[in-house]
Amino acid sequence: MASLGGMSEPTPPDRPGRRRTAVRWLARVALTVAGALLGVVLLGRVEAPLGPFDATFALTPSGGGATVEIPPLGALDVDAFDGPLGLDVQLTRVDEARVRALVADPRRIDGLVDQVSADLQDAVVRLVWVSAAAAVGGAALTSLLVLRRRREPLLAAGLSVVLLAGTAGLGAATWRPEALSSPTYTGLLVNATSLIGDARDAVARFDAYRASLEDLVGNVSTLYATISSLPAPARADDTVALLHVSDLHLNPAGFDLVRQVVAQFDVDGVLDTGDITDWGSEPENQLVASIGELGVPYVFIRGNHDSAITAGLVAAQPGATVLDDSATTVAGLTVVGARDPRFTPDQDATGGTESLEQTGEDLAEVAEDQPEPPAIAMVHDPEQAPPLDGVVPLVLAGHTHEREVDQLDGGTLLMVQGSTGGAGLRALQGEYPEPLTCTVLYLAPGTGELVAYDDITLGGLGETEVTIVRSVAPGAAAAGGAGGDTGDGTGAGTPASPTE
Repeated sequence: MASLGGMSEPTPPDRPGRRRTAVRWLARVALTVAGALLGVVLLGRVEAPLGPFDATFALTPSGGGATVEIPPLGALDVDAFDGPLGLDVQLTRVDEARVRALVADPRRIDGLVDQVSADLQDAVVRLVWVSAAAAVGGAALTSLLVLRRRREPLLAAGLSVVLLAGTAGLGAATWRPEALSSPTYTGLLVNATSLIGDARDAVARFDAYRASLEDLVGNVSTLYATISSLPAPARADDTVALLHVSDLHLNPAGFDLVRQVVAQFDVDGVLDTGDITDWGSEPENQLVASIGELGVPYVFIRGNHDSAITAGLVAAQPGATVLDDSATTVAGLTVVGARDPRFTPDQDATGGTESLEQTGEDLAEVAEDQPEPPAIAMVHDPEQAPPLDGVVPLVLAGHTHEREVDQLDGGTLLMVQGSTGGAGLRALQGEYPEPLTCTVLYLAPGTGELVAYDDITLGGLGETEVTIVRSVAPGAAAAGGAGGDTGDGTGAGTPASPTE
């Protein structure tokens, strides 16, 4: 049979050998994937600026998409692409120098979006190269440690390059730019759209105001010139000057205004009736540190947007005092204050808290227990003021973003400040921008009687008007307690050199 036709039987395939080869390659691929992921997780991250923020960029095994984390506020997720890896961006802090530069030079705002885009592109390119190197290195090292053959690291490196190329190709093929306009919010950021409105709306309004922003910033210097030439009360050396601010809402321009008024008016202290931030969060607290640079006593009470963390940071600043059903002394005058019992960013935290009226009653008891009658009581919401009527001569408040002066039935004067920060981001919500406001109070030493006050108003975003109004306190004109411009006794004084 063997000689028929000179033909021989075919050799059967070596199926066990092929099976071993397939298992070996599967093991190589598995080790490559595991090593590459390990390298990316451990080393695939970079730190870079992102506009006014410092941020950490990383690739994570999250099934595609991008996440921007803003601790502790929450995060926003964008389902922009598919793949085994996702982009994770974590904002670590606000760079105060970059924020101030942005506010000081409105021309930078025109290029802010381009700057953020360029920063993002540079960071992502760096991240891709770093992560690719980490993936190749991790795959090669894992293969060498497990398989212990010289050629295995080279094979693993080659396989990891193929896998990386496939991942990049999948991301490019599934890229969905329209997803950028509809992110998903988590954490406290769920409330962001209801707080500041639709983002596209805000951008549109900002574009409308931006044309005159340069005039506004230039006019700030005119404001300071006006401040320096404003006549002080006749008994300037014998009065106590205190600056009342409220609702700064994290506006760097508001902080700058406070700094300049403190210097130009040579005030003896600052009284802040709350809402220095918007969310009371850690990233927002960077600007709060500038309080310690004012060089005068700073008395603060928590508003409904301020957290205990914010209050603690304020209290840690040189010369600062946080009042919470307590009292302090500023330039020889006793001041009492109570916080707003609510914390708006966390609605769950408001359950079971005191009512506004109750906090006013508690503060009235604190005032009556002082060895020296208080000259001023500080509350955040005007609804806390009625129980203090007749107990203290002057109550300062904020919250409403509307400046108002009223004499209560018991003779107490209630002075509600507008927003020294122009309501922060809320300035972009309404048809008209909020002005930046603050008031310098002149009080008689010893008695603490209000003699006169200067209402300072700086036009909001897109406005260029600045006014300083000198008013004589009710009852002070008859006593001859102040010089300079005189009002009608109701807080409607005469503008001092308005500029346009």
